[in-house]
Amino acid sequence: MTSPHLLWLLAGVGAILVLASIIGEILRQRRSPTGDNPVIENLNARITSWWVMVIMLGLAFIAGKPGVILLFALCSFAALREFLTLTTHNRADHWSLLACFFLILPLQYYFLLIDWYGLYSIFVPVYAFLLLPVASALRGSTTDFLIRVSETQWALMICVYCASHVPALLYLQIPGFEGRNVILIAYLIFVVQLSDVMQYVWGKLIGRTKVAPNLSPSKTWEGLFGGALTASAVGTALWWMTPFSPLEAAAMCLLITTMGFFGGLVMSAIKRDRGVKDWGHLIVGHGGFIDRLDSVIFAAPIFFHVTRYFWSAT
Repeated sequence: MTSPHLLWLLAGVGAILVLASIIGEILRQRRSPTGDNPVIENLNARITSWWVMVIMLGLAFIAGKPGVILLFALCSFAALREFLTLTTHNRADHWSLLACFFLILPLQYYFLLIDWYGLYSIFVPVYAFLLLPVASALRGSTTDFLIRVSETQWALMICVYCASHVPALLYLQIPGFEGRNVILIAYLIFVVQLSDVMQYVWGKLIGRTKVAPNLSPSKTWEGLFGGALTASAVGTALWWMTPFSPLEAAAMCLLITTMGFFGGLVMSAIKRDRGVKDWGHLIVGHGGFIDRLDSVIFAAPIFFHVTRYFWSAT
């Protein structure tokens, strides 16, 4: 968990955050000395939140596999709470909701902890999806039954199943890459989040053509291409710390940045449907956990299974 490559990557992220903090403070002193510029204040709040999140992730890496799994289990719990808060349910769903938080989520991460791939890869989309509606059906309420069940299943898929594939990267057995799997987690998060930031930057600079103006007015095709290509170029330059060749790293980066973009788009559609701007307010300047995890959540299962299929020994 303390490989030189990981330390270099964390050091690079730290250097970026130091630079961002300096720029943010200069902007605050020059443009918002009294704190009346919402853009500058939001920027500094986001930078502070990133510091907290990077430090938490770094501590989890140092703690080893249990620490990483615990961190993402807690993130899944918080994300699931945010998601289910916006869903349709009634008193008949009481036991099924309790099962989501205190049975299905812990079991998914326990199966991951003991590396039971044959079960954690199908537990939620097969067993939970089939058996969870029974708890609501037995209560006899048919009002909005399909909507209630579907929304709960979707919450589990996004917040538990997909999110659990991030720490699952620790258990891949890649020849010649033993003891360095934590790099894959850092690599995935870094490339996808960098793509998000650069999509915003390129969208502001040259963005003209909206991807889906009714869902997310800030997302443009120019921002998508610019952000994905920029992050992919950086990810390709870091190929030496991964099990991928430069060409393979480029293809993988394009894949996960594209999936990350679509994840953000889908989550925006759900928020618009529910009439909310953010999933929550737990992370200052970033909204909720899902607001920060949406792109990683969509990219993680694809990254995990492609890596497992082509590079893992099992």
